[in-house]
Order: sequence, then C-alpha cells, then structure tokens
Amino acid sequence: MRIARFVHAGGMSFGIVEGDAGGLTVAGIDGHPFGQISFTGERWALADVRLLSPILPSKVVCVGRNYADHAAEHGAEVPKEPLIFLKPSTSVVGPRDAVKLPPQSKQVEHEAELAVIIGPPGARRVDRAGAERAIFGYACANDVTARDLQRTDGQWTRAKGFDSFCPLGPWIVTDLDVSDLEVRCEVGEEVRQLGRTKDMVFDVPTLISYVSHVMTLLPGDVLLTGTPAGVSPLTAGDTVTVRIEGIGELANPVLALD
Repeated sequence: MRIARFVHAGGMSFGIVEGDAGGLTVAGIDGHPFGQISFTGERWALADVRLLSPILPSKVVCVGRNYADHAAEHGAEVPKEPLIFLKPSTSVVGPRDAVKLPPQSKQVEHEAELAVIIGPPGARRVDRAGAERAIFGYACANDVTARDLQRTDGQWTRAKGFDSFCPLGPWIVTDLDVSDLEVRCEVGEEVRQLGRTKDMVFDVPTLISYVSHVMTLLPGDVLLTGTPAGVSPLTAGDTVTVRIEGIGELANPVLALD
C-alpha cells in the first residue's frame, strides 16, 4: 500500500495511491492512516494534486556511515555501533519542494537514503521483534548536508539542519522487504550514487532497537538509514532525484536561498 499526504482543491488529505505509472490515482481516506483505513469516496488523478511530505515527524533520527563504501570515501572507519544524529522536523520538505542552498555553505551535498516511518505504538527499549512491529512503512529521503560546515563544526547539527535539508516522499510504502533494494541518486541525468540496502552495516531492526534504547521513537518519527558512496555537491539549477526500488522516486529542484 502507498500512502500519500497531499493538497487538493478542497484542502489537505491522506490517501492511498493506486494504479500504475501510466494512470496513478489517489483515493482519499478519513483522518490519519495510523487508524483504521476508511475511504471517503473521493478520488483524484495524481497529476491533479500536490504531494506533500508523507508524514510530519516529531524528529528525524539519522545514521552516519552505515555503508562501508561511504565511510571509506570520507576516510572514516565503519563505526562499531550505530552512529546517530538528529535533523530537526523543520528540515522536512516534500516532493518537488526546493532544496535551498544556504549562503553559509559552499559545499552542499546529496545523500540518498531509505527512510523508515515509525507507526503505533512507537518504540521504547525494544528488541528486534519489537523493532519490526514498530515499522509502519518506508519512503525515499535525501539527507542533504553542508559538507564544509560538517567538517569545520565537528558536530553535525548545523550542517544537517537547515530548512529544506530533508526531502521525504513521495509516499509511504507498507509491507515491503527492504533487505536488498537498489538505492540510487541522480543529479539531472547523471547517476551519482548507486547502492543496495543489503550493504548496510546495521540493518533496519538493529537500528530501531538501538535508537529506542537512547530515545523513544514516537509514531510518525522518521529514521534515515545511511547513504551509499557517491555523495557530491549540488548547485543551483540542479534537480536531485532519489530512487529506491519498490518505493518510487523523490525529485527536488535546487535553488539558492534568497
């Protein structure tokens, strides 16, 4: 099931995306998708609505160096346990929203990632089985990073936390086996990153369990699972697209911050 959050002529709704690439539609549902799914009877062509980020998290928890090749390209060791950091909820934007390059940075880079969306009842000090039960679904994400600020600051909050630095979407896919999916990032028509989730150092249940022993994961929170090698700079005028097998594509224009 593909669950989207979108704007239409009558307001904002959640809905279920149905059909194939040639004729996608979205069927409106009552309330929030964490409850019992009940259709409103309204339906729109996907082309006639504007997709938003599929969820508004209280926090975005990220994992650094979770692909050995990405750690290597930065001359860093693979961590012995998950390396976690936070992006603020205000960094989250949706499909087609602009990634805005801040004037403080001269080197803003893309990082294509599998995003995990936590569902009810959340996760607090859970084991692997509890972690698996906490998964609501998956989406594409881009952990946009001001690499020069990451190096100079020594900690990552500013480099990772600018508004628009967490594109998320295009929707949430439930009931997906993510053990071996292709993760791809394209800038324009150039493939910059190409990896597979099987190459994660720590798999999804391990990450959820680990994080839940540090902080409670609430329903709607987002966990970013790390990026494969190939990160590189973005410039104003680019379009950056994250594609994950079984989920879809998340495309965002890149603009200079006014």
